[in-house]
Amino acid sequence: MTSALINYSLGEVCRVINGRAYKQSELLDDGKYRVLRVGNFFSNNSWYYSDLELNEDKYCENGDLLFAWSASFGPRIWSKEKVIYHYHIWKMLPNEKIIDKTFLFYLLMSKTNSFMDSTHGSIMLHLTKTFMEELVLSFPKSLNIQKSISKVLSDLDAKIELNNKINAELEAMAKLIYDYWFVQFDFSDENGKPYKSSGGKMVYNEELKREIPEGWNVDSFSNWIANDKSGDWGKESEQGNYVNKVSCIRGADLNGLNGKGKVKSPTRYVLEKNSHKLLEIGDFIIEISGGSPVQSTGRMSFITEETLERFDNPLICSNFCKAVTLKDEKSIYNFAYEWNRLYDAGVLFGWEGKTSGIKNLLFDSFVTNHKVVLPSKESMEIFYNKVKPIHAKIQKNLQQNQKLAELRDWLLPMLMNGQVRVN
Repeated sequence: MTSALINYSLGEVCRVINGRAYKQSELLDDGKYRVLRVGNFFSNNSWYYSDLELNEDKYCENGDLLFAWSASFGPRIWSKEKVIYHYHIWKMLPNEKIIDKTFLFYLLMSKTNSFMDSTHGSIMLHLTKTFMEELVLSFPKSLNIQKSISKVLSDLDAKIELNNKINAELEAMAKLIYDYWFVQFDFSDENGKPYKSSGGKMVYNEELKREIPEGWNVDSFSNWIANDKSGDWGKESEQGNYVNKVSCIRGADLNGLNGKGKVKSPTRYVLEKNSHKLLEIGDFIIEISGGSPVQSTGRMSFITEETLERFDNPLICSNFCKAVTLKDEKSIYNFAYEWNRLYDAGVLFGWEGKTSGIKNLLFDSFVTNHKVVLPSKESMEIFYNKVKPIHAKIQKNLQQNQKLAELRDWLLPMLMNGQVRVN
């Protein structure tokens, strides 16, 4: 199936509508409408709300095509409830007599990486509306062919979405086990019964001001850590002794590493003598600079064998992150879930400093002074053996998603020029 290609500017086939700017007083912690911003455009980070009643073109609803033009770039077809969209986002209304909306979504997505060369701004990179409206698009004239191509690509995305749902269920299952065992203290006792609920002995701990299971201790995170590794940014290209090619994990990549968005880690070249900074199985990456008013520093991810298999290059973290290695590999999941539990509860907001307008996690102070429950070695090992295959499956699904996304992106131009045909 082939079709002649036609050329139009985006502005000729699509109406581009600006979002709305907001005063801080108009953004609420709860309210009638969620406010879609670039911070949660590709992920489900913290939301602001608003009770404002606006013109209908300032809302987006299920099925609307959106495009983030500042800070992070790219299209998204909104598939949730009615929300207000921020002025860093455009709503696009295509003329569907000329171009299919889903096809336009994939066409814009295929061009997103090239948009970086056309960005403006020294503080926050952005695209101009004029640039987008003048963007020349080449696509099949036949709407049937456009829709056939969209169907092939959306089927691949459906498999990616299914994997994401499976991962969400696996992650929820692992977290539930952790909370049940190490927060409620109902791990299995020697008789296979829930410890605390079955009358297991609890001992009051003065430091935590609460009871913990007998034989368990209280410690700081620092006593779990064997050593840490500072980040490295290296050079953009190979030069001099900067010859080790790596993928550099930044704070912005941590959500993607955890399966909540894309990983866009840049390729860098680091000094040979800095090879000791390369990430290994069992290492944690912790963001120590960044955050926002509604998001603290301290986002975290950890490295497994399956994580490394997702990358072509060795991994290193950027200067805005810190990598840590634990003394006992069997404590990796306890460390991860306890750290994330504290992060989700907002505890790390209280361990931040600020220099030059950037928030910094007071990492050494936090890991040394904040006390946490240290379970028995036996219970951590049982938890490790139970959760390790769950996380292996999660990472395998993410690896498959990466291959499916690469196939999808490769197929679009091949389908348009007829090198690959829709049956």
